[in-house]
Amino acid sequence: MSKGYWVVRANIQNHDEYSKYIEKASKIVKKNCGTFLVRGGSQTEYETHGYKRTVIVEFNSYKIALDCYNSAEYQSALKHVKGSANRLFTVVEGV
Repeated sequence: MSKGYWVVRANIQNHDEYSKYIEKASKIVKKNCGTFLVRGGSQTEYETHGYKRTVIVEFNSYKIALDCYNSAEYQSALKHVKGSANRLFTVVEGV
């Protein structure tokens, strides 16, 4: 079974509001046995520029990664993202 990953690129405009999302989403990720591999930090973009923050979360399977994103609990946490960040969020199946 292939692992699943959340790959998130973001620019945060309202750190106070976005921190509410981070607090809730972190608990949901942990509940679903997700592991943060990258959570912000220094990055150097090549070829195309546009996002200041990158987050990568590993899940035990692609299905778990999808189910976690689509859960009512996670969808509720997303209300703190709207208006506080511009993101590119992708769920990816590992090799």
